[in-house]
Amino acid sequence: MLESLLQACNQIFSVLFGPDALAYWAIPLIAGGVGWTTNWLAIQLTFYPTEFIGIPPYLGWQGIIPRNVEKMANIVVDKVISKLGSLTEVFEQMEPDKIAHHIAEASISRIEEYTDEIMTDRNAILWENLPNVLKQRVYSRARKQLPVVLNNMIQDIGENIEDLIDLKHMIVTQLSSDTTLLNRVFKQVGEKEFKFVINSGLVFGVIFGVIQMIVWILYPKAWVLPAFGCFVGYATNWLALNLIFRPLNPIKISRWTLQGVFIKRQKEVAEVFCHIVTREVMTIKHLMAAMLNGPKKDRAKTLIKKHIKPVVEGGTVKFAAQLAIGPSGYVRLKKSIEEKAIEISTDQFDDPVFNEERANLVANLIQERMENLSPAEFQDLLRPAFEEDEWILIAIGALLGLLAGTIQFLYLFAGSF
Repeated sequence: MLESLLQACNQIFSVLFGPDALAYWAIPLIAGGVGWTTNWLAIQLTFYPTEFIGIPPYLGWQGIIPRNVEKMANIVVDKVISKLGSLTEVFEQMEPDKIAHHIAEASISRIEEYTDEIMTDRNAILWENLPNVLKQRVYSRARKQLPVVLNNMIQDIGENIEDLIDLKHMIVTQLSSDTTLLNRVFKQVGEKEFKFVINSGLVFGVIFGVIQMIVWILYPKAWVLPAFGCFVGYATNWLALNLIFRPLNPIKISRWTLQGVFIKRQKEVAEVFCHIVTREVMTIKHLMAAMLNGPKKDRAKTLIKKHIKPVVEGGTVKFAAQLAIGPSGYVRLKKSIEEKAIEISTDQFDDPVFNEERANLVANLIQERMENLSPAEFQDLLRPAFEEDEWILIAIGALLGLLAGTIQFLYLFAGSF
């Protein structure tokens, strides 16, 4: 046994330092290149192209995330976002009183413009000829009541927000309509992991390549290089993808702690994820838009109309309007005011400073919750990006490895057979 081992070692050394040594040393280098290339390609195929290229439905390719964007968005909402806080908590964190104050402050300065627009649309000639004193009363009443109405309305929204907004529908719709956004979420959250996948392909490829080289020296059969190439392409992809998430829980080995590279970065990832979500997905503007345009919009509009009703049904305004345009005209005027109120509710959230303040408040809440997720729960943030059609990526790696091994044999060693 020992004698056979010594003979094998002698054979290996004589080849590696012999006249044809360069061809043999190229084996691990090529294997490293195959490992790096297949892993790089796996990452690219995860995200790109964002639109299907080829002949649908099967002859061609679309990035795994863009192709499964709705399914992945549902997974992210169900397994991650739903565990970070209720919609009521999120809205409360945004400080509803400041939201009401912000809308009122922006709207009061344009109250005359809004009123003129509504009244002119209903009866331009009559409004133009209405005594200025009466107009001022209308302006004054609206200006006086608006802050109170908005404060009560925002408070009411906060108390009933779960019944007014379908958060899952909002997020899934938003991510599904913009594949680049979900791509960006996964890419920024897993930036270091994707680099790890690519670079580890080189390391694992070289390691497997050394084994491949030794086997080839001792057993130089035509199928060895293609078979090892296939194995290298498969194994480097499989290992890299699994080492991102495994082991799930930390394992102590002497002074070292082993844990999936993504799981180890939980605090860092939580900060990145929360920054994106609170500034591009769960923003006050998107929440208000979802409330007024989503599947529960009728409830939201009913709530807003309930709070606007006292403004248009009180004292001088109602009397003057009915006197000027009649009961039926007054009904149409009320509808116009209600529609304008809904429009105003969504028009005041383009202030970047105000939005950033709200985003920071919500980020603090959900980041803390996210940092406290268990490893099993936390992995669900990135795992869907790989899990969906993962076998395709590994199979492509194996196929490219087989091709590289075949070319390697034909180019470097076929002449010796």
